[in-house]
Amino acid sequence: MLLELKDVSKRLGKFHIKNISMDLPDGYILGLIGPNGSGKTSLIHLILGLYKPNSGDILIDGKSYADEEIAIRNMIGTVLLDEMFDDGVSLLSNGIRYGRYYENFSQDTFEAYLERFNLDKKRKYNKLSKGEKLKFQFAFSLSYNPKLLILDEPTGNFDPEFRKEFFQVLKEFIADGTRSVIVSTHLTEDLDKMADYILYIENGSTIFSGDIEKLRDSYRLVTGENYKINLIDKERIIHKEMGNYGTRALVTHRPRYTYDKEVTVAIPTLEEVMYFVTKREKGGRSK
Repeated sequence: MLLELKDVSKRLGKFHIKNISMDLPDGYILGLIGPNGSGKTSLIHLILGLYKPNSGDILIDGKSYADEEIAIRNMIGTVLLDEMFDDGVSLLSNGIRYGRYYENFSQDTFEAYLERFNLDKKRKYNKLSKGEKLKFQFAFSLSYNPKLLILDEPTGNFDPEFRKEFFQVLKEFIADGTRSVIVSTHLTEDLDKMADYILYIENGSTIFSGDIEKLRDSYRLVTGENYKINLIDKERIIHKEMGNYGTRALVTHRPRYTYDKEVTVAIPTLEEVMYFVTKREKGGRSK
């Protein structure tokens, strides 16, 4: 197992990461989702060893930070919103300077990705836009052949053309079945197409953890007249909202359950699941 979280908890002031557990095998993409402020970045900092959990265990390729921190850091590539490179230095010089801290750094690989991402290696880091800085981080992370890529909200700063390239590179990265990716985002459209696993957290707690097909099979989006929606067991309704043209409700799904013929039943997108669960958390379960 490439990544294992076992009942990981961490107090950060008034915020609390609570008993999060998950497994990510080799060769897969995990989408870490949740609304802003749900704890996604805090959890990433725990996985990166920047925070030490108050309780629980974090294992990366079977290794713990307490025993093999250097080996773990050589296995992880990151694209974070935090800036950690030297402003007045060229991209090439930055790569070489920081690449020496990684056993498998390849300057040739680094330069190839800079070219692929249309980044001039002679350009100074402080002349890059926010999106270009994230592209540079991406190129640098790929240059030392990590086993695990961790990407915190990267795509919101990419133009549509590069977003396609970005996800193509991720597919190439996991193609040999030995490496995996964690993508943290509140923009879920792309994850619907390519994520294998989902960890959905809200207020520091797990809402769902497992493969994406299991998540899709756990819920249905039901649309119809309000009195028809109310025929569904109240315990199954996550949240419902009434509009000008009927009522929509996210409900927990039961195999072989027969819905009223006059309602429309669909498999929700990740965005729809997040929307309705967040509405429930803010306003309480619908009556």
